Amino acid sequence: MASLNVGNLGEYLREQRRTAQLSLRQLADAAGVSNPYLSQIERGLRKPSAEVLQQVAKALRISAETLYVRAGILDEKEREELETRAVILADPSINERQKQVLLQIYDSFRKENLAEAVAVAKAEAAAKAEAAGADVPAAAAPDAESPSR
Repeated sequence: MASLNVGNLGEYLREQRRTAQLSLRQLADAAGVSNPYLSQIERGLRKPSAEVLQQVAKALRISAETLYVRAGILDEKEREELETRAVILADPSINERQKQVLLQIYDSFRKENLAEAVAVAKAEAAAKAEAAGADVPAAAAPDAESPSR
């Protein structure tokens, strides 16, 4: 999980609020938080909860996941995965069964790509170790008996 970066979050919130042409008081009212509390968040003095960030995102009509990333609650890859899932689940042109099938396929592709990336990283580490004259750990070395794809 990323580290908390409240100052960056506050600056981003202020920028989004100004872009939406809302006063601090208007945004606080729309998000259901106090004006002083929102001001402290914008100045980087407070660490808002995920619930508060969700309320603020809804009031600003922006992605809550984007605020979670800015706050360090969620990393960028997690945000992208959640947004992809949300788009699939929100699509009114496909039924629930189709949505679940799409999500299963998406998950299987992600697992396959992760396994492939791990295999490539192991092979690269083994090649570097071999080039340096070091012993190659058994886990990193390709198994001569197993067939390759």
